[in-house]
Amino acid sequence: MTAVDARAVSPASAAPIDPRRAWQVVLQHIEADLLAGRLVPGDHLPAERTLASELGVGRSSVREALRVLEVLGLIRTQTGSGPQSGAIIVARPSGGMSSLMRLQVAAQGFDVRDVVKTRLVLEAAVVTELAEASGARVDGLDLGPAVELLDAMDADGRVSEAEFLALDAAFHLALAELSGNAVIASMMAGLRNSIESYVLAGVPNLPSWAETSGRLRHEHRSIVDAIETGDAELARGRVRAHITGYYTETNFISAPADPLTR
Repeated sequence: MTAVDARAVSPASAAPIDPRRAWQVVLQHIEADLLAGRLVPGDHLPAERTLASELGVGRSSVREALRVLEVLGLIRTQTGSGPQSGAIIVARPSGGMSSLMRLQVAAQGFDVRDVVKTRLVLEAAVVTELAEASGARVDGLDLGPAVELLDAMDADGRVSEAEFLALDAAFHLALAELSGNAVIASMMAGLRNSIESYVLAGVPNLPSWAETSGRLRHEHRSIVDAIETGDAELARGRVRAHITGYYTETNFISAPADPLTR
């Protein structure tokens, strides 16, 4: 983190921006422009220097945000000069129900236990649909978009805790989108900010981020493996253990909150 990031302030309020979250300010600014239609596929994003100046953050925070946006498939970046250089919008976030859910989260907020219970219900349904679809196909199911996010999370030393957890949330959303259930995918998209904020808030409670992140990587791959083999029951068990395990480890919940096992 640069010295500029450490002194970052919001130009609108002059209130200090937590340097650990400065990249998220950039991410949310660009996402808001996409949702509002001020940016559309094919548009170029302003230069790093311009975004940093407008938002009162360091250029390294802008680069972090752009890297996440690229992994999420919203932008494409290319070095050099010419009309195809720089950061170009190639997709937009899903709207509709997910936007309404995000407004509800922002206006009211949800208790962490409710978020966990909802994730367990939704994601158990997601992996069940994916595993059944994979088992029904001779050539299996293409989970490429989700696996690409896991590959990005494996970049040891180049992914911060916040970026890792943003990619983590994106992975779970990618599975929901791949399931083909538009309602569940929209609900997951709407809850994404809430999920990210809770998992990030739990990091200081972890005994070892290195050990936890390694375990999360392994659990993600094991969920994908269960889906690819068409074992819906195993996939459900793994995704439930994965979700409750992290929240329990960070002391947000004291016992598994799986409503399907009560």
